[in-house]
Amino acid sequence: MVNIKINNTPLKVDKNLTILEAAKLLNIQIPTLCHLNIHEAGYSNNPASCRVCLVELEGGRLVTSCSTKVWEGMEIHTESIKAIRARRNVVELMLSNHPKECLSCAKNLHCELQTAAFNLGVRDFKYEGEVWNYHVDTENVSIIRDPNKCILCGRCVTMCSEIQTVHALTFEGRGFESKVGSAYELKMDETTCTFCGQCLAVCPTGALVETSMIDDVWENISNPNKIVLVQTAPAVRAALGEEFGFEPGTNVTGKMVAALKKMGFDYVFDTNFSADLTIVEEGSELMERLKNGGPFPMITSCCPAWVNFVENQFPEFVHLPSSAKSPHEMFGTIAKTYFAEKMQFNPKEIVVVSVMPCVAKKYEAARDAHIYKDDPNVDYVITTRELSRMIKEAGIHFNSLEDSTFDDIMGESTGGADIFGATGGVIESTLRSVYERLTGDTLKVLEFEELRGFSGIKTTEVTIAGKTLKIAVTNGLGNVRTLLEGVRDKTIDVDVIEVMACPGGCVGGAGQPYHHGDLSILTKRANALYHIDRNKKLRISHQNPQIKKLYDEYLGEPYSEKAHKLLHTKYKARPRY
Repeated sequence: MVNIKINNTPLKVDKNLTILEAAKLLNIQIPTLCHLNIHEAGYSNNPASCRVCLVELEGGRLVTSCSTKVWEGMEIHTESIKAIRARRNVVELMLSNHPKECLSCAKNLHCELQTAAFNLGVRDFKYEGEVWNYHVDTENVSIIRDPNKCILCGRCVTMCSEIQTVHALTFEGRGFESKVGSAYELKMDETTCTFCGQCLAVCPTGALVETSMIDDVWENISNPNKIVLVQTAPAVRAALGEEFGFEPGTNVTGKMVAALKKMGFDYVFDTNFSADLTIVEEGSELMERLKNGGPFPMITSCCPAWVNFVENQFPEFVHLPSSAKSPHEMFGTIAKTYFAEKMQFNPKEIVVVSVMPCVAKKYEAARDAHIYKDDPNVDYVITTRELSRMIKEAGIHFNSLEDSTFDDIMGESTGGADIFGATGGVIESTLRSVYERLTGDTLKVLEFEELRGFSGIKTTEVTIAGKTLKIAVTNGLGNVRTLLEGVRDKTIDVDVIEVMACPGGCVGGAGQPYHHGDLSILTKRANALYHIDRNKKLRISHQNPQIKKLYDEYLGEPYSEKAHKLLHTKYKARPRY
């Protein structure tokens, strides 16, 4: 411990803390644009590249608070005129080479550069200079990359290379020609990018944003010749409220459904229904592999960024993920087959819109493997943030809405589906179902606490019908790499693996409201899903009466030939660059 003073207030702190961390103990907020609050996840990021966090030490020296550690007797002034003017000057220099299109920028009101400029009292553009004119990469369905709005903070490079270990983004050039780009100037869909979107989740400006499908969705809603169905993912209901002032982790399912109906969607359904369906099919596949001796480990397949990762980074393992489609893709297939027949609709007139916490779902919906009879299973994917913008565009006062319920046929779900949104939830739900189907008994304790939480790799063992299964759960692609390298090197022995590309699982998806590195927000979102699960009458997926009816009326047995044709897919190795 060392004794320091911050703004003349004595403080005893750990000598390993930075000035930025020490100031937070006194509720002093020092602005920063490059620092990532990821220490809780076991990572560090102190590039000190933006220089916005400058503070003055006794004697007049300016230092970056995010990278300077405290020492005995240090006296720090965070609010001195010299420090404030230095910060303001840094931001003014950034703005001299920044597009002046805040009103039309996708990050408007969420831009950290915009916030810093306002808080520092920047009211005019003090400096004029040469302005970048780089090509804007809009040529994929998930992520738009605009280097002209980049401030070279390095957050995206840290996230992509150090945490996710994908290495699709890097610094290139020198001086004024410095920029963040892809190797050999390749388009994003030609790189190792998995479209997990964690780069845009941490980008402080509009340099990285999701590709918007809002206009397309509005156009189809207003088309009298289209029947527009919308489905909402489990994690969306635990995060959407944040966009309207609710506390993180508030379950706004009823208001969300009411808003979607007011917006003009013909039917509002729950992806949880098809999450239950996924568990039945994925569980059946696990039972089949247990019967036939493999291949193992079986790996979950509902995360599209993870699927992209394994196809590109570990092509030798493409036979290991479950062939079951992700829940929203299963929903799209069933909507355009079973639902269409039941309602006597022309499948060509049905438009399926998915509201997802993820930008990789946009890429997934466009995969050739998810085209059925020349028609995509899912037509459009919008993020939680895009949905909030649409609600605001429509002039709907979200907070005052009366709760509504999902439409029937594909609206009922079990608690096992709700926990899909948190890391560990998919395998927990699978184990609940498989245990009962193989033994005829119900697990005494349905919660697998050892598989919950945000630590990188979690393991447990479960004995089912005399067979002990070694289970592993991982979140964040860097942790996935560590686990799969262990499997490949035979230093890790597991039978079943759940993978989520985003830290924390879908609650931390790149399409969710920005959490700015505050992992407590992800914990609150996950806890909301666990609370929903605990309070549901049915908590095991195959007990869902609508799922039973679907098999009785249309699919036959789980994992049948018809079920396999409609609800399963294939993976292929992708070339490396």
